[in-house]
Amino acid sequence: MEIYQLKVFLEVARCLSFTEAADALNLTQPAVSAKIKSLESSLNTPLFNRLGRRIELTRVGQYLLEEGAHLVDLEALLIAEIEDIKQGKFSAFKIGCMNEIADHWLPSILFEYRQKYPSVQTKCLRVETAEKLYRAIKNGEADIGISDLSFSEFDEVSETVVDTVQYSLVTSSSHQLAQHQWLSLKELLHQPWVLLPDGTPSRIIFEKRLREVGLRLSDFAHIETVDSPSLVRTYILQGHYLGFVSDFEFQIERQSGLLQTIPLEEFALGTPLFLILSKRLERSLHSLNRASFRGRQALEPIQDFITLLGEHRRSWAHPGKAPTSRPMAAPTTPRVARFQAPNFLIRTGGGSASDTLTITIGTQNRTIQTATAGLIIQRLGLLEHFLPQTGRYSGTQYQVQWWDYSSGAPIVAGLESKQLDIGILGDYPLLLSANQAADTAKTRLISFVASNPDGAGNDIIVPHTSQLSCIEDLRDRLIAVPFSSAAHSMVMRSLHQKNLLDQVRLTSIDNLHPGRLVNSASQVDGYAYFAPFHEIAKHKGQCRRLLERSVDGLPTFHGVVVRADIADQHPEIVVAYLKALLAAQYWYATTAAAADLVGQWVNLEAEIVSKTLLTGESSYGEGVFFPETQIRSDWLNQHVTQLSEIVGHEHLGQINLNRWVQSEFLEKAVASL
Repeated sequence: MEIYQLKVFLEVARCLSFTEAADALNLTQPAVSAKIKSLESSLNTPLFNRLGRRIELTRVGQYLLEEGAHLVDLEALLIAEIEDIKQGKFSAFKIGCMNEIADHWLPSILFEYRQKYPSVQTKCLRVETAEKLYRAIKNGEADIGISDLSFSEFDEVSETVVDTVQYSLVTSSSHQLAQHQWLSLKELLHQPWVLLPDGTPSRIIFEKRLREVGLRLSDFAHIETVDSPSLVRTYILQGHYLGFVSDFEFQIERQSGLLQTIPLEEFALGTPLFLILSKRLERSLHSLNRASFRGRQALEPIQDFITLLGEHRRSWAHPGKAPTSRPMAAPTTPRVARFQAPNFLIRTGGGSASDTLTITIGTQNRTIQTATAGLIIQRLGLLEHFLPQTGRYSGTQYQVQWWDYSSGAPIVAGLESKQLDIGILGDYPLLLSANQAADTAKTRLISFVASNPDGAGNDIIVPHTSQLSCIEDLRDRLIAVPFSSAAHSMVMRSLHQKNLLDQVRLTSIDNLHPGRLVNSASQVDGYAYFAPFHEIAKHKGQCRRLLERSVDGLPTFHGVVVRADIADQHPEIVVAYLKALLAAQYWYATTAAAADLVGQWVNLEAEIVSKTLLTGESSYGEGVFFPETQIRSDWLNQHVTQLSEIVGHEHLGQINLNRWVQSEFLEKAVASL
């Protein structure tokens, strides 16, 4: 058996096509067939079963495919080491990457590495396409690779995230858009764009994201395709075109003020940058201590480079300063959330018939503490990115419908009637959505969204001129509340604690528009509401809080429920939604402009937003809620226990929390980050 015969066999086995293998090897098809026949003759066994025009591997062929690659890799390693010895090099390795990474990301890493290990020779092997990078790694032409496309579909190589690449809009500093804080692609369809050619990573990432958010290149008024980054720069500077670039491109031009980058809503998260290496090399690195002297000389420089990347990864993983002065119960900055990198595939299958799956989500956009579960996911198009596209969802077309409500009651009703699939709710309506009957809840609680362990977030507000000063003063008074809301629960529990529930009249707030709440208060003695509406009312009118703290001391929280049948039939959809939630919380915690943007989206002052939901730079004392996904069953039990003592709420005690709470979806989503 000859090594070249084995190389031909591996290419045919990978393609399962003599024609494709011949093209890849620059051979004729008869020459490929002859090599396979010669190999089968020397092994005295067939390697392929011929099924008309198709071929498939025999058991021996499958074994040779799995193990034969090691021999090819070993040959490449031996040749490389012999070449190093001939040139007098005793420590050297090659890094394969595409031009953008070679020009902008790699130089500073290589400089630091060479300063630390001056005796090691390094070489950057530039490749033009992801396919050439794959072949260079597989054939040993490059020891390791750096790529912003994923190679996870290939068993021969492994990949590890080493950095995050942030893509943004880039303009000349004199462009009319240059001073914008954030923009959306939907606002930029009429502008001229300049992009790199098909097959370049930035173009692949751009077009993939367009498809996710329902756009196409043909929707843009004018797109110019050019061959190099230098031409992209020229079009931007001289023609006022818009470009799409990574954060490690055009650094000098941005630092000098010639170019300006602007974040795009559709690219709010970064994409991973991968370290790529062959499985053979990975195994060798794991057994480095057992390697021969010559083997250690070849492997140690690579291991040192990977260690250096690991040190950088740990520093890159925490770009923002963690919040300070929070209580022990408050979470730290969430784990890094990224967009999923497009998979590089040499061969793609034909398209399949598509089905349409509609997902309806009930949100409360102006209830700021729930913004990460609805508003931010919607604005940034996060759910569309994480929805499954493989397996039984291959070819599935999604229609995501967002329904915005001013309180939780209509969301509970929508879940009950199956008009909604997912609902974001406060603590009391969450429990109401369970609607326990025959030990079977109609919903599943899959995550918390925001919480306050001190019970803040719901208030009773009275006019400044009111004579009421404490909860006991509410006897024989009329209080307006949004029924079936967290605020309604707080009022009932507080009055029950003081034995006043039968002596205070509650009426519904018919018009929930915050600008008219003060007028409603003039017709009643006060009103109860959940954050941030009491803060809005204080800004707009002459109101004050009646309660400085929760009477019963129960924590307040908001969470996400999904209809039980959706959880059972489409668990992948539930996990995808939770990935989007985690990504939204990461974005809110690490983006300096988050409170300003959320305020713009719902027409609220940024100060109210940041006071209601802590940002990554806030201290605990500055806000009411902090983002939180961990489900607290002890808090649920406390609410159920107290509410079950109130007449008409005895049925809540029948909720089987062990069955209603399904934290395994969140665990899968967290594990995917």
